[in-house]
Amino acid sequence: MELPVVKIKKILYTTDLSKNSKYAFGYAVNMAQAFGAGLTILHVMTGSENLDANISYHIGKSQWDKIKKERHKEATKSLVGKIRNQFAIKDALVKYCKGADECLLERTLVTDEIIVERGDPVKHILKYSEERDCDFIVMGSRRSDSLASSTSKRVLKKARIPVMVVPLNEDK
Repeated sequence: MELPVVKIKKILYTTDLSKNSKYAFGYAVNMAQAFGAGLTILHVMTGSENLDANISYHIGKSQWDKIKKERHKEATKSLVGKIRNQFAIKDALVKYCKGADECLLERTLVTDEIIVERGDPVKHILKYSEERDCDFIVMGSRRSDSLASSTSKRVLKKARIPVMVVPLNEDK
């Protein structure tokens, strides 16, 4: 039996910015390092009421407040119903990646792109995985989620590329 050669050049990491998403991010970063792949990060806003708390957890409250202040003018120009705070969230994700980069010491993390969208997470995950020619998707899933309705199950069902679903430890 001959095994196929697996080449992973682009990885799509999806995050909901929850406290536990760093765990899945660790897998995405390590896979990108192991394969020498680029990493595209996607966050889809679905109207999370805990958005400030989630982002503050990742980059620190003072840093998040600074970003929001810098981007307030751009955010206020956004029309109602369009992506609010997209610029601030994107800045926060850039800082999130830089934090991972610092943890890698002599290695560097190649982040191809950071995307922030609003809408249906499954639709956007599948859209960007195809549009960006990704070879692999990494995403987290809460253990308490019902697999019947979870985003990860719907992505697994519809994706045309391999998907790694990392069970997130909610106790940490």
